[in-house]
Amino acid sequence: MTDPYAPRPEHRFTFGLWTVGNRGRDPFGHETRPPLDPVDAVERLAALGAHGVNFHDDDLVPPGSTPAERDAIVGRFRAALDRTGLRVPMATTNLFSDPVFKDGAFTANEPAVRRYAMRKTLRAMELGAGLGAEVYVMWGGREGVECEAAKDVADALDRYAEAVNVCCAHIRAQGLGLRIALEPKPNEPRGDLFLPTVGHALAFIDRLEWPDMVGLNPEFAHETMSGLNFHHAVAQALWAGKLFHVDLNAQRIGKYDQDFRFASEGQRDAFWTVRLLESSGWDGMRHFDAHAYRTEDPEGVWDFARGCMRSYLILAEKARRLDEDPEIAEALAAARTARLAEPQVDWRDPAAVAAVRDEEFDTEALAAVGYGHERLDQLVNELLLGVR
Repeated sequence: MTDPYAPRPEHRFTFGLWTVGNRGRDPFGHETRPPLDPVDAVERLAALGAHGVNFHDDDLVPPGSTPAERDAIVGRFRAALDRTGLRVPMATTNLFSDPVFKDGAFTANEPAVRRYAMRKTLRAMELGAGLGAEVYVMWGGREGVECEAAKDVADALDRYAEAVNVCCAHIRAQGLGLRIALEPKPNEPRGDLFLPTVGHALAFIDRLEWPDMVGLNPEFAHETMSGLNFHHAVAQALWAGKLFHVDLNAQRIGKYDQDFRFASEGQRDAFWTVRLLESSGWDGMRHFDAHAYRTEDPEGVWDFARGCMRSYLILAEKARRLDEDPEIAEALAAARTARLAEPQVDWRDPAAVAAVRDEEFDTEALAAVGYGHERLDQLVNELLLGVR
């Protein structure tokens, strides 16, 4: 019998080398798994039905490699991609592990550090584009503060914007064909990070030289850890035409960045996110920026990867069933859900605006209307619990 939840390349599922290659290290303990060869990652992900594999520059080419070593590593990786049919849709740069970035990368107070961060990024973009990447994700893991007196926020944002503009200029000059996706996060590893939320990042993009080249890569854990609604963040990014990439994982509110297997926590939030991505027709990658529990041996990593993809497909089927359920459709009608899409006033017409000013309303009758949210929410809950 065919497994309805078996992933296939057309589902557009991707993983990073740093996700399946995570060795289980945490702040209190050393690695519990051996290193994973990038070629082995490509072969195992292809066998599981994934679409692609993404990487930081350092994930693929270890720092300090000679040009000859770099060419050999990249050639071997490219051969594995060609052999398996796996793609590289996205690339990024590690600007957070090296001690040189302890005060930031693009927003470091020391100008030489900022220029080094730019150089590292420009080279990483070339590496990614050379392997087929179309999106470059920019996460400012060290762009922030603990000591408020140490940085002027406006100056830091100026330098951040300068760096993004430099990257855009390089993409244009070299014909790399990349779009940049900023990845917001409120905190960790810094006490407070610049561009902490989707809203902050959208406002920042408007101040850039080439805003059309820059969008967002919202992450489930980053929005959820501070109590925000990830589904809403993705919806606003879509509404703004700025959803260039998305990071899916699982997270509990108020915890450190857990990066759990997708939908292992917060199943309702995961469900609404999947339904939004599927119903919107968004054609981007479904990237799982997560990692296996520290308890797992190397084989457990592939159980983790398989679980991420299966959970997405299960929730996608639930979303289809919600849209086909007649009782839920009735409850949606009672909630007047479709009416929210109706425009009310042509603000370009002064007469129409003035008419609103003078309109009379029966507010008692309007206030007496019930919207049936309890029933609607319970029906959705029953669907997710498997009794509908």
